[in-house]
Amino acid sequence: MRGIEGEQVLLRIILSESRTLDHKPLFRRIVELLRAEGMAGVTVLKGIAGFGHDRRMHNVAIEVAAEGLPIIVELVDSPEHVDRVLPKIEALMGDGGVIMLERAKVLRYAKSTPSAS
Repeated sequence: MRGIEGEQVLLRIILSESRTLDHKPLFRRIVELLRAEGMAGVTVLKGIAGFGHDRRMHNVAIEVAAEGLPIIVELVDSPEHVDRVLPKIEALMGDGGVIMLERAKVLRYAKSTPSAS
């Protein structure tokens, strides 16, 4: 496990869950890329509501029929690692979506241990 601590970068990608690339969900392609590139870790969050540039509301009122819900892919890593993968992410994203960078102070990055029964 590669450790990260102190001042790092938070990369946040927001895209529609309905986005695909080669018949595969785009967020999964992004996660696979980030794993292959050795990022410290990635979290994918599914939004329950949102709207984008088209101002059309997407929500889970009828979850079976819901489409286009927001997916958020986040990772925290060193600026060097993030800068290295950013062009590859931008190439996968094509049109649409949001990519943001923020400073992040990592206070803890530790392996989870199983709880004792």
